[in-house]
Amino acid sequence: MVQQEVLDRVFASLADQQRRRILVRLGEGPATIGELAEPVGMSLTGMKKHVQVLEAAGLVVTEKVGRSRQCRLGPAPLDDAMAWIAFYQRLWARKLDGLDAYFTLRNGTEGNAS
Repeated sequence: MVQQEVLDRVFASLADQQRRRILVRLGEGPATIGELAEPVGMSLTGMKKHVQVLEAAGLVVTEKVGRSRQCRLGPAPLDDAMAWIAFYQRLWARKLDGLDAYFTLRNGTEGNAS
């Protein structure tokens, strides 16, 4: 069940556009809460809440540096999310391949009956 909780937190974090933007920005390098908030015109409190959600999911790590909080990408549990996505990608590919084979066979049989 722990794995499901990790996936729930990761996907819930990634569901928000602003949090995805934060991850993109942190992909360029560490930034303070203020540096993340300023370009989007968000309050420090609002940005801190977004960062806390990302931190709870393990996607971001923060560290107090002087009077500010430095943020960087965390040792993300994205591997778990990617494994989950890959499993369902393979599952749906097999199902679609089966559907394709069915329609190919069906169309071939109907074509021969005429």
